[in-house]
Amino acid sequence: MAKKALILLEGSRYNGPLYVQAAPRLGLHPITLSADPARYDYLAAEGIEAIRVDTDNLDALIRECCRLRATYDIAGITCAGDPFYATVGKLCRYFDLPGPNPASIERCCDKFTQRQLLAETGVPVPAYRVAANETEVESSAAEIGFPVIVKPAVGSGSRGVRLCRNVDELAEHTAYLLGGKHRWRSSPRILVEEFAQGPSYSAQIMGNEIIGIGTGDVGPPPHFVYREFAFPAELTDDEHRSIADVSLSCLRALGLGWGPTNIEVRWTEHGPVVIEVNPRLAGSPTPELVQLAYGVDLITEHIKLVIGDEWDLRRRNSQTAAVRFLVPDRDGTLDWIGGDSQAAAISGVAEVKLYVEAKTPIVRKGDSGDWIGYVIAASPTHAQAEAVLQRAVDSIDWSITPFSTFGEQEQPPAPRVPAPSQVAPGKRSS
Repeated sequence: MAKKALILLEGSRYNGPLYVQAAPRLGLHPITLSADPARYDYLAAEGIEAIRVDTDNLDALIRECCRLRATYDIAGITCAGDPFYATVGKLCRYFDLPGPNPASIERCCDKFTQRQLLAETGVPVPAYRVAANETEVESSAAEIGFPVIVKPAVGSGSRGVRLCRNVDELAEHTAYLLGGKHRWRSSPRILVEEFAQGPSYSAQIMGNEIIGIGTGDVGPPPHFVYREFAFPAELTDDEHRSIADVSLSCLRALGLGWGPTNIEVRWTEHGPVVIEVNPRLAGSPTPELVQLAYGVDLITEHIKLVIGDEWDLRRRNSQTAAVRFLVPDRDGTLDWIGGDSQAAAISGVAEVKLYVEAKTPIVRKGDSGDWIGYVIAASPTHAQAEAVLQRAVDSIDWSITPFSTFGEQEQPPAPRVPAPSQVAPGKRSS
């Protein structure tokens, strides 16, 4: 009998390792198809079969899967991130495998189209406009009124997202987005929208079932990088019901409801306002938090759905799980980082992860690439989890030497820091 294979389209520094580790536990042989498998260090570290193929070419992917079917029983096809999730849906339809609706995924991943569909069905969203050039950005901001959020219409990880509080900040960020520094996967389109102010929440959904609602704290403006996240959010019954109702309305409006979805919401003076609907699992460490808080393994249950098995979304835990992200306070070369072993030994700490090693160039861009690691704690109460996190984070320290100030040409190259969310202030830099 042919070995059952799980095809993973491209990878992810965050959820990618979780998928390739979960697959063998379900009797599956994971195979990653990637335009550049070397991008994902965990593939070699885990001994995962990886095949180089043009993942932007659907016909090439179909041919490769057909070739693999001569050796393997392809049980399912999926991916760990969102840029290729619509392609996953198309492959699943071609090979008659369970998968998401590719048209729904494509509509959802275009943030302007997503906004239109949500607004048309009465889902509360911020006021918004779409722009293709500097003039349109300026007029859109003038119509909405400062401050405004300016971001690419397609993208993830808070890349290119900024709060613009005046005309000068707007012009600066527009020049950044359109001046060649931001990487566009499609024709440049910029979303300009009202700044919805209030606490941030995230609903984690599988199918049409809300597994949990978490709450997060982002860093200081003008960027929106999470510093901390926790499940479950401390909500009243009415608040929980309101966020759940709005989240399920999003699924109906966007034609979702198969597989995972995570929905970001701000609780404003008018109640919940939807910031973004992502038709995929949230990136690590959210799956780990959900498993610690509720006892539901989102990665495993998603794979079960992908291969046509029955999933089990029953809650087995009831505790608070929280993460604190480590974020440097300056650019430069990381001289050293340590204390992770001491942090991991603290009672209540579930995981400590560092994304960087000594001599790594640190170049902050105000998005998820700024994260250099995280600490997860699990405790009976939110207050206890916070106390554990603070002790653990205080145990971790690092030193950064600023780049030379004699000229940009003397600075080392600036590869992005791998990453997931943010840190306590006060870490040392030299």
